[in-house]
Amino acid sequence: ERNGGGLPDRPVEILTTFAGSGAGDDFWKQGLEMWDACHGVGLRGAYALLLSAAPSLVETAEKTDARPLVVLVSSFGGQAYTFNVAYGVGKAATDRLAADAAVQLGKRGVDAVSLYPGVVATEGNLEMDRRGDWEAASGGLDLSAGETPRFSGRAVAALLQRPDYCKENSGSVQVVAELAAKFGFSDVDGRAPPSIRSLRYLLPNFVLTDAKIETGFPEWLRPRVRAFRDDPPDVLLPWSVFSAGPPPEPDAG
Repeated sequence: ERNGGGLPDRPVEILTTFAGSGAGDDFWKQGLEMWDACHGVGLRGAYALLLSAAPSLVETAEKTDARPLVVLVSSFGGQAYTFNVAYGVGKAATDRLAADAAVQLGKRGVDAVSLYPGVVATEGNLEMDRRGDWEAASGGLDLSAGETPRFSGRAVAALLQRPDYCKENSGSVQVVAELAAKFGFSDVDGRAPPSIRSLRYLLPNFVLTDAKIETGFPEWLRPRVRAFRDDPPDVLLPWSVFSAGPPPEPDAG
């Protein structure tokens, strides 16, 4: 073990961390348990692993031609309200950890980014769906169209193959779906899920749901609205739109 952290005795070129928890409820009903799950486990765990791995990453940069990369898995909760208070604060802190670590590590030839998957069909989320808890916890997000965990893995692989891109964008947020569009990879089933900040995702899931079309448009216009909703442009909204507040409820009128 190196540095007491269980790291292999060979050059370390990639460090990826993820741990977290999210469930929707009023924060005063969740108590400190949710805060500790998001910060004491997720955020602290990421920082602890980074502490342990940093010397090996710097050593790799100094002794080889590789430019090591740190990937902190975060989420869109770092930009806008998602699930609950503790979750969003934790993800915003994860983004800041990547940005600030990049300042110091960049001087030693190591890059760091924060990675945003979309809605992911993880084992935990699929289990929540089987129990009937997913809809309430997620606010009605469609898990059946979710990304697989391997889609994020392919994004990390794509980044690791492009050290110049990582150096230029060190400290930034990188979205899995946007990296797929940029570098030409897909999910394991061949799909290319849209970014959560794309109109292709936002219109059918939040802005133009069936309920909103039924109540917000005259009958003669609804077929055209649905046709536009079902094949919208893949236009990315700026991050400032998300920081302005939470998205509308999926089935709100």
